[in-house]
Amino acid sequence: MELAVLDKTGKDTGRKVALSDSVFGIEPNEHTVYLDVKQYLANQRQGTHKSKERNEVVGSTKKLKKQKGSGAARYGDVKSPIFRGGGRIFGPKPRYYGFKLNKKVKAVAKKSVLSSSLKEDKLIVLEDLKFDAPKTKDFVAVLKGLDLEGKRVTLITTENEKNVYLSSKNVQKVKVVATSEVNTYDLINCSKLVLSESSVKEIENILS
Repeated sequence: MELAVLDKTGKDTGRKVALSDSVFGIEPNEHTVYLDVKQYLANQRQGTHKSKERNEVVGSTKKLKKQKGSGAARYGDVKSPIFRGGGRIFGPKPRYYGFKLNKKVKAVAKKSVLSSSLKEDKLIVLEDLKFDAPKTKDFVAVLKGLDLEGKRVTLITTENEKNVYLSSKNVQKVKVVATSEVNTYDLINCSKLVLSESSVKEIENILS
């Protein structure tokens, strides 16, 4: 399938880019997308949560009441979990939430999102952006030209377009990602997915 290449103002340049059916034309596999997004979000968790257990709480170890004869429940020391300020039973401990996912599964997930984006008309191919210096105003002008201002956008570029990335850092709801760092979450977490003209072949090479 071919897709028209747009310029900075949103007009058709007259050029078309061929999209590989093996990357942009597969039958989407929703379960692989779920697994890849789940892994990405799990990896973002710090896992530093911690509560004190009975042996970590500062307090006396003296038994508060004698074992029998009081007519009430049996008490231990003041650090018992049944008392206010005591240790917590089965509280959270620091842990790693990430899990392993096969590279082929991750590749299928990315291709599934790219294929869905193309079918749902969420995919735009933009001519390569070249900024002489980082300028937020120039980047916002490109968004206006594409009628994407205020929308959640993921822009995929090549490694060489550093000024484009720096120009986008102060723009809300927009994320610029290099082809080598593309993940399923960024592909799916947008209303429009914009690919630079040069990045198309790079993505196809990575996912083929």
